[in-house]
Amino acid sequence: METKRIKGAEALMLALKQEGVKTIFGYPGGAIMPVFDVLYDYTRGDKKSFDHILVRHEQAAAHAAQGYARVSGEVGVCLVTSGPGATNTLTGVADAMMDSTPIVVIAGQVGTGVLGTDAFQEVDLVGVAQPISKWSYQIRRPEDVAWAVSKAFYIARSGRPGPVVLDFPKNAQTGTAEWKPAHVDFVRSYVPYPKPDGQAVSAAAELINSAKRPFALVGQGVELAGAQRELVEFLEKADIPAARTLLGLSALPSSHPLNMGMLGMHGNYAPNIKEQECDVLIAIGMRFSDRVTGLPSTYAKQAKVIHLDIDHAEINKCVKADVPVVGDCKVTLPAITQLLVKKDHCGWRDSFKACQKEEQAKVITPAIHPTEGPLLMGEVVNVVAEATGGDAVLVTDVGQNQMFASRYFKYNRKRSVVTSGGMGTMGFGLPAAVGATFGAPDRTVCMFCGDGGFQMSIQELGTIMEQRAPVKMILLNNNYLGNVRQWQDMFFNHRRSFTKMLNPCYGQLAAAYGICYEVVTDRATLAAAVGRMLSTEGPFLLECAIKEDDNVLPMTPPGMSVSEMMLKIEC
Repeated sequence: METKRIKGAEALMLALKQEGVKTIFGYPGGAIMPVFDVLYDYTRGDKKSFDHILVRHEQAAAHAAQGYARVSGEVGVCLVTSGPGATNTLTGVADAMMDSTPIVVIAGQVGTGVLGTDAFQEVDLVGVAQPISKWSYQIRRPEDVAWAVSKAFYIARSGRPGPVVLDFPKNAQTGTAEWKPAHVDFVRSYVPYPKPDGQAVSAAAELINSAKRPFALVGQGVELAGAQRELVEFLEKADIPAARTLLGLSALPSSHPLNMGMLGMHGNYAPNIKEQECDVLIAIGMRFSDRVTGLPSTYAKQAKVIHLDIDHAEINKCVKADVPVVGDCKVTLPAITQLLVKKDHCGWRDSFKACQKEEQAKVITPAIHPTEGPLLMGEVVNVVAEATGGDAVLVTDVGQNQMFASRYFKYNRKRSVVTSGGMGTMGFGLPAAVGATFGAPDRTVCMFCGDGGFQMSIQELGTIMEQRAPVKMILLNNNYLGNVRQWQDMFFNHRRSFTKMLNPCYGQLAAAYGICYEVVTDRATLAAAVGRMLSTEGPFLLECAIKEDDNVLPMTPPGMSVSEMMLKIEC
């Protein structure tokens, strides 16, 4: 019997179905129209396999796919056309690469017969995407669709996750081939899960057993590996205080007694200071970002460094490791734990309390419990955090809203933080929150955003309207590009060059999109407004009128040592 021949476009649908894809974020256009024509049948009726979410901008498709991936642990998928449709996704691709987020971008392309002729909406997508993705590939024949899609998903989700870009010329979409499912689980020279070195594991355990002041730095690698339980067992056995990076915040519950707070430029005072006093520093699934280390030449010079990472390229890249342990931390952590001696470092743990008390008095209490003056970002975040009980998903945009939200939100559950870390992409928050509502439909999604970032992707209110995506949007409106304004005040003699913003009436915008809205200008009404937002079914925009010169503290000024972290800004 003759095997049925199908178009490359339908082969794409079958290949995505085989990979377990349920949700696609996309935007149609000329060069991807054959795929969208077939997709029509696969989103309804007996063939229904996917939900397609029509975004309002292709960059939003990539960010929504990121939000979906971060909370679900699955690969996010977006589908766009060629030329500007494809290039619009590249900010999201670069963002996903920096933050190790598994997404697959599928873009239309002109037919192979006119490649290189500057045909309408032609762009060398593979060439442009190659430096900012794990893999980019052009599918030139319908026969190659199944193999290319399987390989794309394997590369995107395995090892250290990341983005993959597939360029899909029109003739490969419309041409026919016999459908033959493919399953790729091996790529020559690609070793996603390196086998741990037993000697390195033993050396790490020996260093930790002899340590008097061990300190663990917990990154997103723990979340990506699903190693939250293994992390807790490791920390508790050796009684190791720990701090989390921005992307690793929900890898360890906020309430855990060994959790000493957040690392980084605007992290908590105690962990940043104590990094400079520990004798053994254990980095787990983190990459020693400059936002964590401050001035590298002064960073933790007194400590022996153990670095656990799945990506060999991260070892010795920023901080020299005395003991590198390359491998999946879901494997390496229990291997080390097995060799550890039960310890009690109560004296070392207690030494964090003085710094914690100082930060509480000088920074935290004034930020979350002010008694007078305009609303502050910290108090808004704190009220939402208390009302959600640590069970919500936090999505942020970038800037002061991101730092305040990350510092004062609470995390009881894994995969609860969706933010743009390495790239710091303004406009990320709104579409990423849309994606998060589809990736974790059973959870409350709270998105904190500044007025600048909100307007960078404000068109996605249309997506929220159409999908009734239940995003709880908390707009921290200070009429400024707040983070830049803070730096201008601190480092550029208060010369506020083009950071003041004239904003629209957000209430009228919300009404135009049919989204519930409320504005808070008085702290006496804040808690009740937050309660109404959380109890309202569907999306909600809560605008909070924030003090214009509210500053994020503590702060390690750029180019300075973490030992010089500031608890106040000297005018």
